[in-house]
This record gives sequence, structure tokens and C-alpha cells, in this order.
Amino acid sequence: QVQLVESGGGLVQAGGSLRLSCLASGRTVSSYSMGWFRQAPGKEREFVSATTWRAMNTYYADSVNGRFTISRDNAKNTVYLQMNSLKPEDTAIYYCAAGDGDFWRVSTYSYWGQGTQVTVSS
Repeated sequence: QVQLVESGGGLVQAGGSLRLSCLASGRTVSSYSMGWFRQAPGKEREFVSATTWRAMNTYYADSVNGRFTISRDNAKNTVYLQMNSLKPEDTAIYYCAAGDGDFWRVSTYSYWGQGTQVTVSS
């Protein structure tokens, strides 16, 4: 089992920044890829970014590439999502997830956090 707890969401003005954290626990967490997804009201959950514990690979959706940065602290079992130049269309619930497979697919991920709300005002 893997447990994931997100934090760091909030209300920010357009152009501002937030950093989300995802604390992972479980004895097999290092074998999984870690992803960030988001879901806005009335929309499907969508891929934002992903990374792997062991490799240095990082992946981003086109909509956030250049503005968001995913990183991890292996010693703390924590994955971060630094979000800069935020836009109102970034408003959503952000979820951390752990899984193994195609990093952009929701179905790849077996474990999910409870989500953290990000609201960007114009």
C-alpha cells in the first residue's frame, strides 16, 4: 500500500506562485512513478506532470510546460510541484498519484491523494 498526502494549495492572484507537496509513505513507494493531475469543475481529470523516484525523468503537459516544475526529495519521500505564472485556467483540485506505466494516463495510477484546491483569481 502507498499513502499520499497533498498540501500547499490555496488562493492566489494570476501571475502568482504556489508550491504543492505530496508526502508518500509505504514500503514500495520508490518503485512507482509519481504524477500530478488536476480536475476542474465539470471537466475530466487531466495530466499535469510526472517524475520517477529512481530516474531523473520529468514530464509535463503542454499547458504547464515552462511554468510548472516537478521535483522530489527522496530522503523525505516527497514530491513537489512548483507552479509559477499561474493563470485562472489553472484553477482545479490537484491530485498526487503513484503508479507504474504510461505516465499521462489516469488509469496508470493505483494510488491517489485526497487532493488540494488551487484557485487562481483574475
